[in-house]
Amino acid sequence: MFEDYLDDVKEAERMEKDYHLFKENIKRKLDIDLELYKESQMKRRLTSLRNKYGYASFAEYYEALCRNQDLMRQFLDRMTINVSEFYRNPKRWEVLQEKILPSLVNKQSFTIWSAACSTGEEPYSIAMLLATHYPNATYQILATDIDETVLDKAKQAIYQKAALKDLPEAFLSNYFTEQNDLFYLDQTIKKKVSFKKHNLLADKYPNNVDLVICRNVLIYFTDQAKESIYHKFSNTLTESGVLFVGSTEQIFNPEKYNLKLKETFFYQKDLSKLLSHR
Repeated sequence: MFEDYLDDVKEAERMEKDYHLFKENIKRKLDIDLELYKESQMKRRLTSLRNKYGYASFAEYYEALCRNQDLMRQFLDRMTINVSEFYRNPKRWEVLQEKILPSLVNKQSFTIWSAACSTGEEPYSIAMLLATHYPNATYQILATDIDETVLDKAKQAIYQKAALKDLPEAFLSNYFTEQNDLFYLDQTIKKKVSFKKHNLLADKYPNNVDLVICRNVLIYFTDQAKESIYHKFSNTLTESGVLFVGSTEQIFNPEKYNLKLKETFFYQKDLSKLLSHR
């Protein structure tokens, strides 16, 4: 029995080394640091994907990823949790419309960044909201994601009905055309959003953003990674800029990032905090 125990320990160590080497290889090849994602969730997700294609180890799986672009795209898709809907949590979008945007639309122009935008539902939601309620506003909407496959889908802007279940009826009728059970977004809304590949953990952040929307993404990162991202978001914001986070991502110490609570799940840059630190 003791020998069996030793064999189990050795096998566990071998598997741990195998996964650790995989993480190192992915960081070297893609500049994606899997150490910054929650270990148990990411390892379980990637082990399932590896086993699906019959690879006995992460070493074999990595070699296959390097040879096969389809496998690589599926790996990135599984890693980045591409779950998105239009107007997800509608009450939060009502707060955005009524209490956050009015101060922005009074500016000569403003910039919105939808970070980790997946297949585009989030940035297109804000574009429709602005086109409907603030048609004379001047703004730019930047939408980014690490996964080029989902960015391509976002640019196509063709959606299943399930993604539209929370969208206001007026938006659905005004901005979508249905054909063969698919919903095609109007060109006028598509043109309002610029898409770009961006890695939240490694790439440079844009400057002077008035509204950052990053929802239901940071829950998959380690606390260390989240702290780094919140600091970068704060630095990205203009002096009165606002960060809009997901319903599971409440920031308990916003002052740590020079932010203050404006509305539930909305955090504003706290200029007084910045001045006090000088």
